[in-house]
Amino acid sequence: MALAADRYSLVADVGGTNTRVALAEGRTVLPATIRRYPNQPFVDRGEGLEAVLAAYVDELDGVDCEGAAVAIAGPVRDGAGELTNLSWRMDRETLARVTRAERAVVLNDLQAQGHALDDLAPGSVKAVQSGRASAPGAARLVIGAGTGFNAAPVFDTAGGRIVPPSEAGHVSLPLRGEEDFRLARYLESEVPIADGFASVEEVLSGRGLEHVYLWLGTEAGDPVPRSAKAIMACLADGSDPRAEATARVYVRMLGNVAGNLALTLLPYGGIYFIGGVVRAMRPWLEPFGFAAAFADKGRFGEFLTQFPVSVIEDDYAALTGCASFLDTQRGR
Repeated sequence: MALAADRYSLVADVGGTNTRVALAEGRTVLPATIRRYPNQPFVDRGEGLEAVLAAYVDELDGVDCEGAAVAIAGPVRDGAGELTNLSWRMDRETLARVTRAERAVVLNDLQAQGHALDDLAPGSVKAVQSGRASAPGAARLVIGAGTGFNAAPVFDTAGGRIVPPSEAGHVSLPLRGEEDFRLARYLESEVPIADGFASVEEVLSGRGLEHVYLWLGTEAGDPVPRSAKAIMACLADGSDPRAEATARVYVRMLGNVAGNLALTLLPYGGIYFIGGVVRAMRPWLEPFGFAAAFADKGRFGEFLTQFPVSVIEDDYAALTGCASFLDTQRGR
């Protein structure tokens, strides 16, 4: 594939499990250039994100990019970031070198999702709660639930779009009853990765599903683990009541956390869920009581019904967000 130099941007979405890479022309991601790389083989060879990006550039015959943007699932500061659930790091200088790009930027993955909101693929946004229409430019919120969990507000201002980063998955799990306290105590004492702290991510992520499933089994005297993929498969075919019980805990907690974030940030323009776990869970959000849990805020329950809530089913939205961000920064 012969590609002109300094015409395209390289965009990448780096999660804890997979890295997606593509070329973009302006704000448009080129579908034929999208590649998906499982991270584990690179980890097994002692390699990091730089090796993934180099492999992509080589696969496209050494394409010389004009711009490059990488969205990573972890905190970013001063142009450098490190994945929360994988010991990979990336900074602007390394990104520019490996892609030969004149412009390079490292974003948090939820920041990229926020920059994608106006450029999503048609039909990729599925409503969960209709809410009430808002004025143009109202604040919005993206919430990601996949390998990890995070959230970021989206503000459109006269000077451009601002998507502040956060690490919302690592705040304390909200507890509303005895069952929640038992779950928190289990996470604190029995889950090594939790390190004695019951955070939101230890429930509202892929491994969080596995934690909840094993906790329910432990309480029932049958501590048999299942993978998140197996839990969702059993939920779909109805073969395991514990999978349904796990999903009900997940949906209730998701509604509780999202309601807290809505009251904190007042995203009248809408709340957008992204990520593989919440996409898989979408058919069960309504029957398992997401709306009730979201509005379970006492006298502010009715207030919360005004926020539109949706699920984004475009798996490449973060790539679009990287392209959109680079395009808005052109010439600055």
